[in-house]
Amino acid sequence: MNLKKFLVLLGVLVVVGAVLAACGGAATEATEAATEAAPVAPIPDTPYLAEWQGSGHADVAGEPFRHWDDATENPDGVPVTCAKCHSTAGYQDYLGADGSEAGKVDAAVPADHAQGVQCVACHNAVTMTKTTVMFPSGVEIKAGDDTRCMECHQGRESKVSIDAQIEKFGATDVDAVVAPIKDDQGKDVFFGFRNVHYYAAAATLYGGMTHGGYEYEGLTYDAKNTHVEGYASCTGCHDPHTLEVKVEQCAFCHEDVATTEDLKNIRMVSSAPDYDGDGNVEEGMYYEIEGLQAALLAEIQKYALETAGAEIKYDAATYPYFMGADGKNYPNWTPRLLKAAYNYQVSIKDPGAFAHGNKYIVQLLFDSITDLGGDTSKMARNDAGHFAGNTEPFRHWDKDEEGNPVYEVEAGCVKCHSAAGLPQFLEYGANLPVESANGFMCSTCHNEEAWPERYAVASVAFPSGATVSFGGKDADGNFVADDSNLCIECHQGRSSTPTLNKALNGKDLDTADAKIRFSNIHYFAAGATIFGADVQGAYMYEGKEYVGQNMHAEETGKMNKCQDCHDVHALEAKVEACETCHDTTDPTAVREGDVDYDGDGDVTEGVKGEIDTMTEALYAAIQAYAEGHGGAIEYKAAAYPYFFGADGKGYAAWTPRLLKAAFNYQYVQKDPGAYVHNPKFVIQFLYDSIQDLGGDVSTYTRP
Repeated sequence: MNLKKFLVLLGVLVVVGAVLAACGGAATEATEAATEAAPVAPIPDTPYLAEWQGSGHADVAGEPFRHWDDATENPDGVPVTCAKCHSTAGYQDYLGADGSEAGKVDAAVPADHAQGVQCVACHNAVTMTKTTVMFPSGVEIKAGDDTRCMECHQGRESKVSIDAQIEKFGATDVDAVVAPIKDDQGKDVFFGFRNVHYYAAAATLYGGMTHGGYEYEGLTYDAKNTHVEGYASCTGCHDPHTLEVKVEQCAFCHEDVATTEDLKNIRMVSSAPDYDGDGNVEEGMYYEIEGLQAALLAEIQKYALETAGAEIKYDAATYPYFMGADGKNYPNWTPRLLKAAYNYQVSIKDPGAFAHGNKYIVQLLFDSITDLGGDTSKMARNDAGHFAGNTEPFRHWDKDEEGNPVYEVEAGCVKCHSAAGLPQFLEYGANLPVESANGFMCSTCHNEEAWPERYAVASVAFPSGATVSFGGKDADGNFVADDSNLCIECHQGRSSTPTLNKALNGKDLDTADAKIRFSNIHYFAAGATIFGADVQGAYMYEGKEYVGQNMHAEETGKMNKCQDCHDVHALEAKVEACETCHDTTDPTAVREGDVDYDGDGDVTEGVKGEIDTMTEALYAAIQAYAEGHGGAIEYKAAAYPYFFGADGKGYAAWTPRLLKAAFNYQYVQKDPGAYVHNPKFVIQFLYDSIQDLGGDVSTYTRP
C-alpha cells in the first residue's frame, strides 16, 4: 500500500473512531449537566485518543466550552460568532464539512453540544485538502495542514479593524477622547477597546504578513518567523494531539532546555540588541518582551491620566481588561490610546509570543511606547542587518507594483536577499526565485549537513570577472577557503569597471546618449573596496595605477579579513581590537601618515575627513559638468535612481564621462566603511574622477 492510500485510510479510521466516540457520548442522560461531561471512554482502535483526552481541546469543563451554559444570557448556546472555535459542530459548519456553505457558521450550537474540539473537527474530508486561511485583516495565507490550527489561533481583530473603528467614529484627532455615535435605532454606540482574543499564535507567527498587531504607518514589520526548517509551523513545534511543545526537540539546538519554562531563557545570536533597555543582553527573549510590556503599560497609564484625562488600570483576567478608577469600562478612549492598548493586549494574550514571533512583538511594543511619547533611547527595535527581517533588504519583494502580496524574491536578488539564497547558489552556481525571508537564518552560512561548520568557499567571482580569496593560494596555486569569502559572496557590489566599459563602448565621452542608464554599484560593496584594483569594483580610469587588496596590518597577519574587524553576528566593528595601534576615542579620526590628500592643510584629521572633502569636491564637479553638457543634476541617496534632473525625474542626459564619475560618487556613498576598507584606493578613484571631469586637483595628493 502506498503512503497516500495509507494516510487516507488512517484518516477514515480516525473519523470513524471519532464518530463512534461522539455517539457513545450522546448516549448519556440528556439531563446530565454539560459541565460534568467528561471525554469519552478510550476506543482502542482510535489513534491518539489518549493523547487528545489530556489536552486543552478535550477539556470540556473549561471556560472555552462552558462560557455559554447560562441559558438566560445565552438562550441559543454558542453563538455563530463563537461556534467555529468553541465547538466541534461549529468548526465543521464553518468548513462546510456538514454539507453547509463553507466560510461561515450558519447556526448557533446548543451549549450542551460544546464538547471540546473532537477528532472529527480536524480529521474530515475538508481539512485533508484545506490549504488556506483567511485572517481578520483579510489576508489569505497558504499553510497546508497548519490551517486546521490557524483557523482559530489567529485572533479576531487586526490593524484593519482598529483603523475601521477609528474611521467609523470620525476620530481624526488622535489625542481627543472619542464621543459616542448613534446607531440605526438611535442608541449610543461607544468607542471602546478592541480585544484581539486569545492565543492568537498564528497572528504572532506571521507578523506583518497578516497585520494582527496594530502596525503604525510608515514603519515596516517582521514577516513570518521562519526559525529553522522543520520548526516553523504549528505542528512542527507542538504535538497536534496533546498540544504540548516538543521541548525535547528544542534541546537539539538550545542548551539547558529541559522544560517549557526553560524556553523563556532562549536568546539566539541574531538577537544582539538590548530591546527593553535594561542593560541585560543575555536574558531570554521572553524577558526582553516582559520589560517592554512593563514600559508600555506605564506609558499607557501616564498618557491615559495626563492626556485622555482619566486613570486607567489593566486586569488580564477581567473583561474588558482596561478599567477606569471605578472598576468599570475605561471611558476616555482616544485613537492613540486604543492603538497602544490593543498592542499591549496582543502581546499579553499570546503567552508563547516570545517563541512565535518575538521580533514582531518587540516592534509593536517599541512603536507603541514611541507613539505615546515614551523614551526609547535605551531600547532597540531592529536587529543587526543580516537578521533585520523588517527592513527593506528583506521586505522589498513582499508586494508587486500594484500592491498585491507576492512574497517571492526574484532570481537575480535571491543570493543575498533571502535566507536560502546563498546555500542554493553555493550548491548550484545559480539561483531560482524563493519565498521572501525574514532575515538570514543560521543555515544561511552554517552547513546543516555538517553542523555547525560554515560553508567552505575557496574563491569568489566578482562582477568584473575577477576571482579572489581571503585565503590566498596554496603552494600549488589553488585558492584556499576562508570564512570571509562567505561575506564577499554578497558584499561585492553588482557592477564594475568592465560593466561600464561594455555599456559605453564606442560612445563619445562628452556626448549625451539617451541609451545610457545609470549603473548602480549596489550596497555595502565592502569586498570590492578591500580588494581594490584586483576586482575593479570602482571605475578605474585607463592609464592609471590603483592599489589592490588592502592588507592593513600585513606584518601581523591580522585585521585584514571581515571577521577580524566585525562581529560576524552583531556585525558591529570590533573597535576594541583597533586600540593596540590606534586611538579609538573617535574611530573616524584614525589616520596613517601626514599626507594632506584633500589639500585643506589639515594633516591631523582622520582619513575619513580627507575622503569626505574629496567626495564633496567630486559632487561639485559632477554638477558643474552636467550643467554644461545636458542640464542640472541632483543626487538623492535614498531615492532610486539616485541622480535626478531638474524635472525631478531620473537624470537622462548621461555622457560616458559623467556616468563614470557618478558611478564612483555613488560607490563611496554605498560603502560607508570605505575609509577603512581601502582608503588609498578610494582616494585614487575620487582624484581621477574629479580630474577627468575637468575639476581642479592641483591642491590634492594622489596616493
